[in-house]
Amino acid sequence: MKKYNVAILGATGAVGQEMLKVLEEYDIPVGKLLPLASAKSAGGTVRFKGEDVKIEEAREESFEGMDFVLGAVKNPMSRRFAPAIVKSGAVYIDNSSAFRMDPEVPLVVPEINGEDAFKNKGIIANPNCSSIITLMAVAALAKLSPIKSMIACTYQAVSGAGQAGLVELESQMLALAEGKAVEPKVFPAQIAMNVIPHIGDELDNLYTDEEMKMQNEGRRILHAPELAVTCTCVRVPVMRSHSISVTLRTERKISVDEARDAIRAFPGVRLIDDYQGRNYPTPLDTSNQDLVWVGRVREDLTDANGLTLWCCGDQIRKGAAANAVQILKKMIEK
Repeated sequence: MKKYNVAILGATGAVGQEMLKVLEEYDIPVGKLLPLASAKSAGGTVRFKGEDVKIEEAREESFEGMDFVLGAVKNPMSRRFAPAIVKSGAVYIDNSSAFRMDPEVPLVVPEINGEDAFKNKGIIANPNCSSIITLMAVAALAKLSPIKSMIACTYQAVSGAGQAGLVELESQMLALAEGKAVEPKVFPAQIAMNVIPHIGDELDNLYTDEEMKMQNEGRRILHAPELAVTCTCVRVPVMRSHSISVTLRTERKISVDEARDAIRAFPGVRLIDDYQGRNYPTPLDTSNQDLVWVGRVREDLTDANGLTLWCCGDQIRKGAAANAVQILKKMIEK
């Protein structure tokens, strides 16, 4: 079996660490693993397939001999190293938003538009975590009838803001339990026992850049350039896994039974829709695994061609690390 040399750019962060786990879980045939990070982290080790692998400082010359580079760094670092990665001949699968709207760069969710990955010119973009989870939930319906519009509300876990978000929620919960005051540092308001209806940077249209990703990325992934999306992103006091409430309008009416059958059959999705038993997807159910769970499928009472549903997914795995590794897996299995 052919083996592939794989570098992880940003191997010490939460997503980079998860990429290591997913590479091993998916049994990707890795020849050489190259963990790359900042000079501060260089010299340390990561664990991979029972062995300690030395972390190296990321440099422009680091990528020679690599077949794939999985990116888990922020936009400035991604833009800095992308030209060197492409020049080396490796395929760069980037989790940042640096290249998501570049028409020359495929934006890929393997179960939905996996074939787009083969149109790459050296870079493949991994979509936003909430976009991936939402689009996985509705992609089966788009195959039945084009989706004209969606109204979405995301309920995003604090780990979406990194380790600092987790620490802030934990520390605030402890402080409140002891009757102490809390001082927000990571989030704009207290997150413990609260929700914050704002994620991302403000735009002139009164939405945030996080909220606009659902429309802009959805158009590319679903190949639906006219797709209209209104989105509100809310930070909630949940450790891991994002949840999304979606109301969508299709070109033709899709019955609830037809929708459930399609969702049930779609790869990477699990239908959990027990109305009588009140059994539906929750963040706890969907943490630390790669399926997107969908439930509460019902008719939209405001539009004859509308459906409403609820979905949950692990934003660190399917929303980031696992999706990137799944792209790699699809490319080597072609």
